Amino acid sequence: MIQLRDVTKRYGAKTVVDRLSFTARPGQVTGFLGPNGAGKSTTMRMVVGLDAPTSGEALVNGKRYAEHAAPLQEIGVLLEAKAVHPGRTAVSHLLSLARTHGIPRRRVDQVIDMAGLSAVAGKRVGGFSLGMGQRLGIAAALLGDPGVVMLDEPVNGLDPEGVLWVRNLLAGLAAEGRTVMLSSHLMSETALIADHLVVIGRGRLLADSGVDELVAQFAGGGVKVATGDPAALRTVLAGPGVTVTSTAAEELLVSGRSAREIGLAAAAYGVPLFELTPQTVSLEEAFMTLTRDAVEYSAGLPSAALQEATR
Repeated sequence: MIQLRDVTKRYGAKTVVDRLSFTARPGQVTGFLGPNGAGKSTTMRMVVGLDAPTSGEALVNGKRYAEHAAPLQEIGVLLEAKAVHPGRTAVSHLLSLARTHGIPRRRVDQVIDMAGLSAVAGKRVGGFSLGMGQRLGIAAALLGDPGVVMLDEPVNGLDPEGVLWVRNLLAGLAAEGRTVMLSSHLMSETALIADHLVVIGRGRLLADSGVDELVAQFAGGGVKVATGDPAALRTVLAGPGVTVTSTAAEELLVSGRSAREIGLAAAAYGVPLFELTPQTVSLEEAFMTLTRDAVEYSAGLPSAALQEATR
């Protein structure tokens, strides 16, 4: 697992990570989210010892990264897919990593095949597309067959087939009991992959919860109901804790009853329903609401002068 305990990172007077604590647990995919400048990259770099915390500690399986005798076999990491010598071939890059840990050649061949790189294994990495570079980075992360995997933007540059491959891969790793942590700006994809979310803003923890729980927190609640007899439905649903408001001529918003309860009650009294929709928000909408006050870089609408100048 990955554990951060009251971690702070300062560069001079600037605090990038501020008393951050969370745990990415085995058997689940943890989505690590935050706006640009939130401190995500710095946090991941501290996990693998590329940056040292000013205070607190970042642990992998109970130890600091540098304390592991064979770190590639503890945690596989993709932080920057292009951090490979462009003159090396894919297979030579992986072999050089394997030799540092005594990993056999057959494992190199396995991860090359798993990543779909067999046809280009002998080609220089400098000629790889962004998607091919991502595949090589993921192959390198899995080279040591680690129990913990931490990936930064793993689907960046991948085509739809590649995105599906990553999604299934990460789900499979978590199903095997491994710890999987990924950072991504693609909310729709994160909602499909992640079991748990850690959201930070300006270096501070904003949320540490399941995906459904976070979305429900900002959903507003209620069930939209369309019926040909709204007056009758109001009477049927009346009761303690139930609120019914009109949103249109044949539409009601009902709070205090689930969609199932509303449907069963309407059926029992013969009230026709045309629509029965629980009110939800997307993960992206919940994320935007949660991080609204923690966005460091925000683009506004063009000023009137700029609009005039570009006409």
